[in-house]
Amino acid sequence: MNVTSFLIEAHIFRRKENNIEFLLLKRAEHEKYNGIWQMVTGSIDNDEKAYQTAIREIKEETNLLIDKLWVVPHVNSFYSPERDVVCMVPVFVAEVDKNKEVKISYEHDEYKWVDKEEALKLLAWPGQRKAVQIIYEYFSQKTSLLEFIEIKERS
Repeated sequence: MNVTSFLIEAHIFRRKENNIEFLLLKRAEHEKYNGIWQMVTGSIDNDEKAYQTAIREIKEETNLLIDKLWVVPHVNSFYSPERDVVCMVPVFVAEVDKNKEVKISYEHDEYKWVDKEEALKLLAWPGQRKAVQIIYEYFSQKTSLLEFIEIKERS
């Protein structure tokens, strides 16, 4: 058994009034894990860095272009019996303007903007809920640590 990293998670949030809302996507009926709510996810291409995958997948799954991207100080992990590997999943977060229009891909049937409490109820996996809590903590308080986790290199 090996440890590998071939997937990313990318959370998207917007500020609305004095609150943070998270974008959640519902997996389409024809997709694996159909019907579950999730953030943007995707496979890392061989020629990509993980953060580049996050930017690409956000565009592919939501049609959103992002201005800033941060790495969340949290890595999800799971065991894949098909591959007999433990997968470490880097987690990213992007903030978008509250007026940007979302256009979902064929991978999802619907989307919605939800507050932290609703996100915690809808997300299936504990690691994803933990990431939401960390993101909320960092961005609702505008911590001075944001400059240390922002990804400034974009190529």
